[in-house]
Amino acid sequence: MNNQQLVQKVQHVCSAFCAALTRDEVSIFVRYTRLVELEKNGLLADVGDIGDSFYMVIGGAVRLYQVRDGAEFEVGEIGPGGLVGEMSFFDRRPRSLRLKAYGEGATLLEVNRLRYNRLRIEEPYISSNLLEFVIRSLDVLVRDMSAQNTVLRTQLAVYEQQVP
Repeated sequence: MNNQQLVQKVQHVCSAFCAALTRDEVSIFVRYTRLVELEKNGLLADVGDIGDSFYMVIGGAVRLYQVRDGAEFEVGEIGPGGLVGEMSFFDRRPRSLRLKAYGEGATLLEVNRLRYNRLRIEEPYISSNLLEFVIRSLDVLVRDMSAQNTVLRTQLAVYEQQVP
């Protein structure tokens, strides 16, 4: 995929991130990233890894797994236009989930720490848009988890009322 095709793909798939950016600014952003292509079930990151990169999914999907006693339990999926790995990247704590490509695989843009730091200094408008996108992504995650927690608590309360 050449740079122009990549820019078009990012604009199409990641419209929430690109909404306030010009085509030239998206092109500049892409230059600060690295294209990563994973085959089906390809491991992107594992539990315990400390994230030195985060990723923008531009094709395919990445599934999130909790790992317990060697068994994987799917807990989520990030499709095109989403971010993955940003929590460990920003808090510098070990990853709590395994990240693997799903379906036919995944195509991602990697933003590593060195390039992110350069982007912040050299392209503050683009980096502030990226940071806002990260914050919105985390906000959606927290709100979804809160909603799921509410549903589970309600189900548990109903179950406890039914059990003698």
